[in-house]
Amino acid sequence: MAKSTQSTRSRLRKITMAVLAPTMALGATVGLASAPASAAVWNSCDQWGNTSLNGYTLYNNIWGSGAGSQCIWANSGTNWGVWANHPNTGGIKSYPNSKKVINKSITSLGSLTSSYNVTVPSSGAYNTSYDIWDTDYDYEIMLWVNYNGAVGPLGTSQGNVTLGGHTWTVYKGNNGANEVFSFLRTSDSNSGTVNILPILKWIKDTKGWFGNETIGDVQFGYEITSSSGGLDFQTNNLTVSSS
Repeated sequence: MAKSTQSTRSRLRKITMAVLAPTMALGATVGLASAPASAAVWNSCDQWGNTSLNGYTLYNNIWGSGAGSQCIWANSGTNWGVWANHPNTGGIKSYPNSKKVINKSITSLGSLTSSYNVTVPSSGAYNTSYDIWDTDYDYEIMLWVNYNGAVGPLGTSQGNVTLGGHTWTVYKGNNGANEVFSFLRTSDSNSGTVNILPILKWIKDTKGWFGNETIGDVQFGYEITSSSGGLDFQTNNLTVSSS
């Protein structure tokens, strides 16, 4: 994607996370036909629909211009999905996600790990990614575990590195509001475990790109650029654990 697109995404999401009210808006269930047969405990088609379930906060988060319709459903904070029908145009339309708040400095963390299992479409343009922020939203660390279509990271390639149980191509950029470090898995994965702490320590200690930041949000979701006709994205299981 164009750098200007990524820059807009980061600025808008930073503003959104800073001001988003915790009000839950329940929408219609249009587009949720592919949700599990058992009724989801929560769903919303509202642009900023959000709720908290078992220690995780879920967001529908339709933030990009030119977006179509999108609905999110959840059986829990770790089992949820999205139906999205966004036009086949450029620019990220949404980042539906589940968020776990950490609020620990890198040096005070003994561990920070996450496991994921997803079912994603073979068409459309999107990435499945972690989005990790410090508490001041000065630094954004993205971990792309799979991606499809015309999408790409901000910044320039820093080469490949094997960290946290995966091999990544690393990109470093700045959108004018914050630094962005993107780690793109060199092959797509729909399930696995990521040891996040070594990635943070590599950025801090090996590269010196930031100091002993306090990690705030660990988000996991789908950055969707296009899903024309309606596509399903399902998080079968997600866990984020820290000590």
